[in-house]
Parts: sequence; structure tokens; C-alpha cells
Amino acid sequence: MSVARPVAAGSVPAQPSVPPERFRSAFRAHPAGVAVITVPGSPRPAGFTATSLVSLSLTPPLVCFSIAATASSWAAVRDATTAVAHLLAADQEDIARRFATSGIDRFAAPTRYRLLPGGAPLLDEVGTWLLLSLESLIPAGDHHLVTARVRQVTTTGDHRPLLYHDGTYRTLEGLPPNPR
Repeated sequence: MSVARPVAAGSVPAQPSVPPERFRSAFRAHPAGVAVITVPGSPRPAGFTATSLVSLSLTPPLVCFSIAATASSWAAVRDATTAVAHLLAADQEDIARRFATSGIDRFAAPTRYRLLPGGAPLLDEVGTWLLLSLESLIPAGDHHLVTARVRQVTTTGDHRPLLYHDGTYRTLEGLPPNPR
């Protein structure tokens, strides 16, 4: 059995880079679930829409997500120790769009939220959420990969997921209700 090892810089022959548009095009055809990540901030909380949230480990329960180094929420994520990952339902495209919009106060009305102990902002209208302790921030190209330990999982009601595919928010038509 072989063990994966980090590759030393410069030890891999330089390859022509994949053009960004070609790379983006490949992933436009790959649907992703939509989440909103929120963190404490000063003077207001911060948050952003993410399609990069994935489960990483069952034992211990870990997730990871990425955030652009140029994102307006990056400084708040960098400085946070806790976060909430909100898994958006099919009827919550408005929340996804609000938290994906630059230059606005994402926590102004109509957003309704409350602060959990520790200061993490919890969106009132989202039924499935994970309380996270941020564990590592790893520079990765023009983004940062964030790993987090899941401290709490709360799910209420039916959760038909909101998806992002080919530059558009979508739903799974005909998906039976989830009997939680």
C-alpha cells in the first residue's frame, strides 16, 4: 500500500496551465448544493453563499469549504473561531442571492437572524444548519480552504435542497419529502 506524501515545490515538471474558462466550464456541468456560511464580525456579522461545503470526516465530524481570498467576508472568516453552515432548501434562492451579492449589508432586512452563544449568527428561516468550530485555514490558489469540526446539527421540516448548476439556481423536481 502506498502512502500519499506532499509533493515538494519544483519537483513536478511544469505543465501548461488549464485555462480558467475551461476549468470553470467543467464545473458548471457539475451540480452543487448551496449553503450560506455565517461568522461573527465587527461591527456586524459576515456571511457568504458557498457551493463548496462538503463533508470531510465522520469521526470526528468535519466539513470543509472554500472562500476567495478577495471575498468581502474573508477577514471575518479568518478571524473567527466559530461559524454556522446553513443548508439552503429549494425555496430559499432569495437567501442564496442575498448572501452572494457584493456591496450590500447581507444582515439588513429582510434577513432575520439571532446570535448563538459564542456569537455565531443563525439565520431564522433556514431549517438545516451546522454549528462549526473552525480548525484550519489553508491557502489554496486564489482561495482558502477552511476545515471545521461540527459541534451541532439541527434539522427541522422537509429539506429539498437548493442546487447550483450551469450558473443557475435549481431544484430537484419530483424529489419525495425527506422523512426526518
